[in-house]
Amino acid sequence: MRALAAPSETLQLSGADPFYKTPFRVGETVAAALSMVGIAANDLWELRHGKRQGLAIYVGHAAASLRTVDYTRKQNSEGEYVSVAPSDMMAKMLTTTQPWPTKDGRWFLPHLNLPSLTPKVLGVLQCEHSVEGVSSSVGKWNGEELEQAIADARACGGLIRTPAEWLAHPQGQYLSARPVIEIRKVRDSAPKALSSATRPLEGVRTLDLTRILAGPIAGRTLAEHGADVLMVTAPHLPQVAEHVRDTSHGKRSCFLDFEIPEQAAIFRDLVATADVVIDGYRPGALTKKGFGREQLFDLCPGLIHLSVSCFGSGGPFKDRAGWEQIAQAVTGVCHTYGEAIGAGQPKLVFAPMCDYLTGYLGAIGVMLALARRAKEGGSYEVNVSLCQSAMFIQRQGLLESFDAAPDRLAAEEVEKLYVKTDTSNHGKMLTLGPVLKMTETAPRWARPAPDFGKGEPVWLSV
Repeated sequence: MRALAAPSETLQLSGADPFYKTPFRVGETVAAALSMVGIAANDLWELRHGKRQGLAIYVGHAAASLRTVDYTRKQNSEGEYVSVAPSDMMAKMLTTTQPWPTKDGRWFLPHLNLPSLTPKVLGVLQCEHSVEGVSSSVGKWNGEELEQAIADARACGGLIRTPAEWLAHPQGQYLSARPVIEIRKVRDSAPKALSSATRPLEGVRTLDLTRILAGPIAGRTLAEHGADVLMVTAPHLPQVAEHVRDTSHGKRSCFLDFEIPEQAAIFRDLVATADVVIDGYRPGALTKKGFGREQLFDLCPGLIHLSVSCFGSGGPFKDRAGWEQIAQAVTGVCHTYGEAIGAGQPKLVFAPMCDYLTGYLGAIGVMLALARRAKEGGSYEVNVSLCQSAMFIQRQGLLESFDAAPDRLAAEEVEKLYVKTDTSNHGKMLTLGPVLKMTETAPRWARPAPDFGKGEPVWLSV
């Protein structure tokens, strides 16, 4: 494991890749990101108390954190903790959200895992939702034409590119010129000092408007360090049950429909006294509802706005929707992985490495902006993206051998990390807890995963 520079604290990084059977240095990259989470939390801790604390992270634990769902256990009627089967929707998605050959000899990945997007994709393909229907229909299109048609329909899909093709593409060129975490002070306002507290982010009010992995992981990471994280969604917005369960620990949850004026007004009041908003909507979607980035800054001087997207803060693909699989497809990950395992075609890396890494990077950006706001004031934009994360992982280089990778933690290691939780809607569960170690303020969840949407849209008293 390569050493990571840190300001004054003791940082212990142990272990090395491969953890997953992939040539990418997934575990080491995520371990480095989690180390930076700890360093950023230490910056805030030092502002509060004038001292720093020791950090430790093990590569295997960091890698395993990407597949929490593999380790989650639910107590059955006999009192035994048993594995939880994926939903039927997710199982079907895994069979069709895959690379398929096109008419012109390319490969294309359609994204079919959400009820809101699937009809749009199938409408372009003019087929039923089955392996046979999707593969046959993709084969009737030229790759770039299909990618554009999917984008025009505001659906979701991506052409499989090599790493070189992506870096030559205008979107890849745009991201190559940007930092992995973009932090920009956009307005002036008075500094907001951090008072003495028992945790680095205690009292930091965070509105989490995200769904399905990257954004929720950013919010969960902030909650692990003491932030009051309130998930805000609406009953009609699609969710994936197992992702909600595994990414909501430490948070609270409420429903607010921005189309209803009274509920939009409640959200407006929450924003006015917030510190952070995490936005995972398609670019421009919240502006139409009166809650775009500039509108939020008007409501709350000193706000930190984290945008979590697929394609980043600019470039020709900026407004396109995308998820983990799309980022792997377009940036070259699928191409490289398929070649490395001798599959004869592009393949998805099964671990959602872009989603989780993007979430951790987003949390780092928020904490760095909070420290800067405490010193000099201001409102801040923070941008992270799935494609940027995929590019970051690829820049770490490839492993020559990975066939002996374990893919999972040994049972005795899992036991060390398990957190027992009693949830109102999932019952008693075992789940992997935070894997970053800190000597003074151990990351933890102050509350179990909430009953989805059943909480009050209010801030906790400080």
